[in-house]
Parts: sequence; C-alpha cells; structure tokens
Amino acid sequence: MALFDLPLDQLREYRSASVEPADFDAFWTKTLREAREHDLDARFDPVDTGLKTVQVHDVTFAGFGGHPVKGWLTVPTAVDGPLPTVVEFIGYGGGRALPHMHLLWASAGCAHFVMDTRGQGSAWGGGGTPDPVGSGPTYPGFMTRGVEDPETYYYRRLFTDGVRAVEAARAHPLTDASRTAAVGVSQGGGIAIAVGGLVPDLVAVAPDVPFLCDFPRATTATDRDPYREIGNYLKTHRGRTERVMQTLSYFDAVHFAARGRAPALFSAALEDQTCPPSTVFAAFNAWAHVDKEIEVYDFNDHEGGGPFQDAVKLRWLPARF
Repeated sequence: MALFDLPLDQLREYRSASVEPADFDAFWTKTLREAREHDLDARFDPVDTGLKTVQVHDVTFAGFGGHPVKGWLTVPTAVDGPLPTVVEFIGYGGGRALPHMHLLWASAGCAHFVMDTRGQGSAWGGGGTPDPVGSGPTYPGFMTRGVEDPETYYYRRLFTDGVRAVEAARAHPLTDASRTAAVGVSQGGGIAIAVGGLVPDLVAVAPDVPFLCDFPRATTATDRDPYREIGNYLKTHRGRTERVMQTLSYFDAVHFAARGRAPALFSAALEDQTCPPSTVFAAFNAWAHVDKEIEVYDFNDHEGGGPFQDAVKLRWLPARF
C-alpha cells in the first residue's frame, strides 16, 4: 500500500476535530468511583510453566462492575526487591494467551503484568475473561456494543479494567508502585493512552500504532476493520451518526492524551490503513507531557516497527524508571 494519508510534515502539525464532551472528567470520575466501590480482590496464583528464569502468577482482579478479569504477572526468578513494572494491554480480538509468549519485559528485569481483554481472545491469543454485560443490536465485533450511550459502551468497561489492572499490578509485593508504565500495541496502545490519562502517577506510557484515536477522522479515512464496524452499523442504523459520534467522544484517545502526565513514546506507520497515521499523530500531538517522542516507520502497515520498536522501548523505558 502506497502512502495514503497526510505528508509527514503535516502529520506533525495535525490536530483532531474531535470535540471533547463538557462532562468528560465528571463521567470518568464517576465511572472509576463506582468501580472502586468493589473490592479489588487481586489474587496471584503461582503457575508451574516449566520456565526457569521467570516466575508466573495467574491473576484475577475485579474490573468494571466488580467483574473478574484475568491476567498474567511475570517476574524474574530470585528477585528480592520491588521491581519496575510494565502493565501491557492487548490488541483487538486477542487475549492474554500463554505465559511463555510474554517474556520480553521480565527478561529486561521488570515485573510484567498483561491484562486479559474482556469478551475478546477468540480471534488470536486465547482469552479467559467474559464480558457479562449485554447490549442492544450491534455490528459483529466490539466497536458498536452499546455505542448509542456512553454509559453502556463496551470501552467504558474495558478502559476501567485497564485502570484496575494498574491497581492490581501495584498490589503485588514484588512490584514498585512508584515505577509503573503502561504499554500496548493497536487496541492495547489505545487502552494505554486512556490509562495514561486516567492514572496520574505513571512514569511512562508507550503506545504503538494505537487504535481508538481521533474517531471523526478514523471512521472516514479508512475502510478497514475495526473502524469500519462503526460505518457498517451506521449504514444500517441511518440517522444515528451524531448520537454515535457523541458516545465515541467519551472514549477518544485524543482526549485522554490531553491529560497525559507521564513521558510518552509513540510509534506510527505511514502505510497503516488500520490505524491511519493522522489518527496516531492526533493523539501524540495532544499528549500533554512535554517529554514525548514518536518513532515513524515510513513503509510499514499496521505491523509498525514490530521487534524494532521493542528494541527502541528497551532503550527508552529504563531511563524513565
């Protein structure tokens, strides 16, 4: 795929047209307050994986609505002190998968907490967390579940789970709550941005080719799923565009980015049709903290930098810890 979005010099200046709801902060304050009315009840059960260099715990904690959410906590063996902690969120359709698939950050000397994604995990990387909340009619996928009201939208539950995942990771004695970072790719990157806007004391946020950014542009700039799910829903439910876009504005990563208080490392790919580069730059340009960088991969699609970006993060993140 050739370049299809704005030229790079324009991307660096691009600003989203997404309008922030007047009650954005009140909505999220209420949402998190209600979630915290449930005991976090973080449980860490040791797992015998056959791995010798790491210890793995099967995690369960209470997310949105007190619903049980799964995860893995992986730490290097023979550690005797609190460790810098990386909380990771998963891409669209995936789940926490198997522990041996998540060894990068523990190998770098960190505690690594990977959150399962409620209701997902059947497209790749199996998951174990159901979403017990129903919704009205939707287009197949997750993008339109409850999309006509911010109170019922799927990502209200998922972003809340993300905040609670940070709290659960910090509850373990081998993690250092004062040195916690959020990372993720694609949907995971969008969740990391949301968590970065909702948790004020993270030390770093590293979203790669993030999804869920700049909905007004994303839904019209690409016809590739998952954004296309929204267009297909509106193609059937004529006349509801304004209502749906109003709901999405409460979940647009651009608005969370404007509240980002930690150093950030983004990445974008200029041939990415899944998460168009202008939408990624919209969130990056809105990120509030002055210490921010973006890696640009000029001839890549949604795979972005892949392992090359991992190498960049391995150099960048320790300095923030």
